Amino acid sequence: MTILCDVRMNNSSYYSNKVDSLQKVFGENDIEIRADSIRVGRRSYPIRHDVIDITGHDPHLEFAEDIQYTFGAEWKAHGRILPEHAQEFAQYFDLVDLASLNEARICDLGCGAGRWSYFLKDHCKEILLVDFSDAIYVARENLRGSDHCLFFRGDLTHLPFADDCADWIVCLGVLHHLPVPCLEAVVGMKRLSPKLLIFLYYALDNRPFYFRLLLSLVSAVRLGLAHIRSPLFRKVFSFLGTVLLYLPLVGLGHVLRPFGLSRYVPLFEFYRDKSVKRIQQDVYDRFFTRIEQRVSRAQILGLKKEFSDVIVSDHIPYWHFLLTR
Repeated sequence: MTILCDVRMNNSSYYSNKVDSLQKVFGENDIEIRADSIRVGRRSYPIRHDVIDITGHDPHLEFAEDIQYTFGAEWKAHGRILPEHAQEFAQYFDLVDLASLNEARICDLGCGAGRWSYFLKDHCKEILLVDFSDAIYVARENLRGSDHCLFFRGDLTHLPFADDCADWIVCLGVLHHLPVPCLEAVVGMKRLSPKLLIFLYYALDNRPFYFRLLLSLVSAVRLGLAHIRSPLFRKVFSFLGTVLLYLPLVGLGHVLRPFGLSRYVPLFEFYRDKSVKRIQQDVYDRFFTRIEQRVSRAQILGLKKEFSDVIVSDHIPYWHFLLTR
């Protein structure tokens, strides 16, 4: 995907009618929209291509530059919204009454290319999209034409947002790649909203033992490949991984499905109806990300000591869950 750059996109006119929303997000009434920045109280944040940059990294906080690079590169290479993303959106939001979001402000943390916000945009009042990588500029392009979106480049563990800045937090497939414990990060986000929809990689706790054995082998390969930044290598490897690993396993699953055995084939359940392009994106994600945490259903349910309600979906993707503060 090409990120468009012109004079029109380099000013802050997009936010000229969004001061009220920004006041609620930052919890600050003293806000001024400038030519190429926004002033919030005594702080000033630059605006580039309609994205407000709130990074301001604290040197005392843990920060994974390689993860930032990888996700920026991934979503530049695989930023297009695909037809199967609509089905995945329905799977992730099976615990949510979409009709109830009509007047909601939703914060999409770690939005990537904005694929979930793309499907949310017609169900809610406003969306805050946040990502710490250059993927946020891809998200801006994917959501162009939707005037009720606000875009921020920033670290979701260190946001200058007010408490209860949103009615919902959506954070899908993000926290398990952070250099901090992912469940602690979940707890840290509850100040932002009373409702959180989260997806974390599962510990294969509902799968046969050989799934975990295969994962350990993949993880060893991943830790080596994550250091290779060549775009050509990553593109070729993602294609070969799709053709030589993912598609053969999906094919085997289809062969065994009439016998009720397909659930015993790794990768089949989620990828059985995915396009080559969609699988390539996940191969990139799987093999070029150094940090990958995994949690069990029991660990997620342990969040009941921090939240009034925890509901874990029984359906793929595992595990996605709904938290009420």
